[in-house]
Amino acid sequence: MRWVRRDSEVDEQLPGATDWVYLFEQDEGVAEGVSMTCDRRWPVALLGLVLLGSSVSAGPPARPDPAAVDAVIRDALKAWGVPGVAVAVVRDDQVVYLKGHGLREAGTDRLVTPDTVFPLASCTKAFTTTVMAMLVDEGKMSWDDPVRKHLDWFHLSDPLADRDVTLRDLVTHRTGVGTHNMLWYRSPLSQEEVVRRAGLLPLDKPFRTTLQYQSTMFTAAGLAAGAAAKTTWESLVRKRILQPLEMSGASLTTVEAEKAADRAMPHRPGRDGKPEVIDWYPQETPNPAGSLNATARDLAKWLRFQLAEGRCDGKRLVGAEALRETHTPQFALPVTGTERDLNPETNLMSYGMAWLIQDYRGKLLVSHAGAIDGFRAELMLMPREGLGIALLFNRDQSRMNLALGNSLLDLFLGLPRKDWNAYFLDVVKKERADAKARVEKRLAQRQANTKPSLPLAAYAGTYDHPAYGKARITVEDGTLVFRWRSFRRPLEHFHYDTFLVEEGDLGGTAVTFTLGAGATSSMKVDEPLGVEFTKK
Repeated sequence: MRWVRRDSEVDEQLPGATDWVYLFEQDEGVAEGVSMTCDRRWPVALLGLVLLGSSVSAGPPARPDPAAVDAVIRDALKAWGVPGVAVAVVRDDQVVYLKGHGLREAGTDRLVTPDTVFPLASCTKAFTTTVMAMLVDEGKMSWDDPVRKHLDWFHLSDPLADRDVTLRDLVTHRTGVGTHNMLWYRSPLSQEEVVRRAGLLPLDKPFRTTLQYQSTMFTAAGLAAGAAAKTTWESLVRKRILQPLEMSGASLTTVEAEKAADRAMPHRPGRDGKPEVIDWYPQETPNPAGSLNATARDLAKWLRFQLAEGRCDGKRLVGAEALRETHTPQFALPVTGTERDLNPETNLMSYGMAWLIQDYRGKLLVSHAGAIDGFRAELMLMPREGLGIALLFNRDQSRMNLALGNSLLDLFLGLPRKDWNAYFLDVVKKERADAKARVEKRLAQRQANTKPSLPLAAYAGTYDHPAYGKARITVEDGTLVFRWRSFRRPLEHFHYDTFLVEEGDLGGTAVTFTLGAGATSSMKVDEPLGVEFTKK
């Protein structure tokens, strides 16, 4: 027997992010330039970052033939079974590659182009810290302002964290609040209500001791920025970034994105391993943590702006020092375990403010990934080389973002070539083997020939959690059914009073009931919720 988790991968694979398990039976445009000119300034050296022991020396700056770039991208698409990808590469303030490859939708003839719209997911977060940098530059906020200076209703459950939490804490994922992606994922609640509920959660780690990737805290940061500017986050991003950079294909909701004729469709591997079309993740309200949509053409402008330290068309949109702070290490990260596997050419890694900062083959790399149902995104900056790469994919549950990103870095930097597709396919193979081993371990611990302590009807009822709200257990056709928000999933008896969510969203999640006085008193729902509901 096996359980298949079919949850969406809702966030990028960064230290502290929830690494949800997925088990399966198996796992044309032209290059063109852009005339907009942006001045570029070299950033100062990263504070405290020492690149240790790199044995790789780069050749001269490379301007590879577009055909060579095409070949690298085609190889990656074939290796990973991704329907399509849009790619933008900027070098020395010029767009040197801008092209779509593959299909917007599998099984059709609709091609990905430089103007195909994709979700950016968590790559949105850098837009939030950039508008915050603008407000810092203008004296309207400080990175170390208490959050309640701008959101008087904001609270955390821990008294120390509640007293001292700052805007910097929110955007560096160090509040102590765990990932809790399911608090916001497909939530019917307003953003303010989700933030308020996150404040009711007990801290998973002591305040400021651990990076735990936390999107809801970024939502709070965006709300604080809007309050500080006496407007909204949406207005700030549109007026201060999208309009000046002429990112005409960008939008802040799926309602807007769906109006685009040239729009990618999301895909996820089916049981046969082939990509299947799924629905777009609905985001009807602009969200500072991940609602931005854009094209490769738009992102070429965004990369140039970041590399130019805030200048565009001869006009400074944000002070270099304020923007540079977002690219500066704020929290050191261990390069061990999975992170070592995913970053074999890295010695030191840190998190900035919506950017991951590390050395790659002896060179400074600033990057961030994004993932939401059926899509992936990857943004990469090499400030000292004036190099920026944007990758937009229409399939999730893949490491193609890292494989293709590294391959393009090597190509454009003139570094020794490595078969990154083969390397990361081996990593994925290991990840799947580890996931299978965890499932087998759980099955080995199962106590055979047990049955529920009570009749199924005794487990039914309404259960409540301060942050996650109400969940219901019903009995339908002789089976317990877990109902929470829009999720409705049958439960399969595992042993004693533990049940497992069957296939589908939350598939494989354990639900364990606690008994008291001949009835159930609570139920603990394991990750990705990771909370205990009390029976009303």
